[in-house]
Amino acid sequence: MTFIIYGVGAIGGTIAGRLAHSGQPVAGIARGTQLAALRANGLLLRTPGGDIRASFPVAADPADLAIGPGDVIILAIKGQDTADALARLRAAGVTTQPIVCAQNGVDNERAALRLFPNVYGMTVILPADFIRPGEVAAFGTPKSGLFDIGRYPRGRDATAEAIADALSKAGFAAFVHDEVMQSKYGKLLSNLGNVLDAAAGDAAEKSDILTSARAEAEAVYRAAGITLDGTGSPDDKRRRDNVRVGDIAGTDRVGSSTAQSLARSTGSIETDYFNGEIALLGRLHGVAVPVNAALAALGHRLVADKLKPGSLSLAEVQAFIDTRKGMN
Repeated sequence: MTFIIYGVGAIGGTIAGRLAHSGQPVAGIARGTQLAALRANGLLLRTPGGDIRASFPVAADPADLAIGPGDVIILAIKGQDTADALARLRAAGVTTQPIVCAQNGVDNERAALRLFPNVYGMTVILPADFIRPGEVAAFGTPKSGLFDIGRYPRGRDATAEAIADALSKAGFAAFVHDEVMQSKYGKLLSNLGNVLDAAAGDAAEKSDILTSARAEAEAVYRAAGITLDGTGSPDDKRRRDNVRVGDIAGTDRVGSSTAQSLARSTGSIETDYFNGEIALLGRLHGVAVPVNAALAALGHRLVADKLKPGSLSLAEVQAFIDTRKGMN
């Protein structure tokens, strides 16, 4: 069983580096300067416990890898890139291989299930930053990350158990979850603040805007019949016990994955799959979601204006939200 890591960035790089270091067969799919760096020098994974150097085959397209029937494909890309990745996997001849959505948001699994029969959701709690091509910092300690994994839409099987076991042996806290989407919807509540973190920095964490966004989401969940079990949330005891943010000499955290996208000027942002997901559910179930709808629009403004993380004040963010009133 080879783990095919589709997207060797902060999350995918940490997973690939840890799995390879533990002796698991790994291959990666990357692009641009990251692809070139990985081919030239392998991956440097920096952790609170020391640096790890991992080398593994890496390609620009899944068609360039010999993906076998027993391999596991882990999607570690942003939600806006999922459709293209799935199309490339199908073109490469992937059929029944497990597709593991190690991604934030809750839409990726449904998109994957349209094309592939064996889809697994994975909640990812993993504080990591892309530093430069070929180098990733994983700040989690004593475990690099925490994962809940289960079949989509629900259930467990031997494959989920085998994946969780391999991840656990590689230095993660991995758990098989019978209702994995409950965990992922819980994580989504945490991701609603990503765009605020990207726009205004640390001040956003305890802002009234974030409180309102989460209150809207909770109202939407009730209307949609979505239940949570506490896993994936910041209050999850397993998270507190297994994944604390440690120090890495000479390296500071950039922030959320959304802030990292802005810092790297990637030209896209995940907000449509976070706040935009709540906006979608609100419109489907007749729940007013003005704050989340405005925050989804804010994400596009940040990208269009090529703003760097922390460029706006909370007052400016609130003013933007106010201009969007009535546009829910």
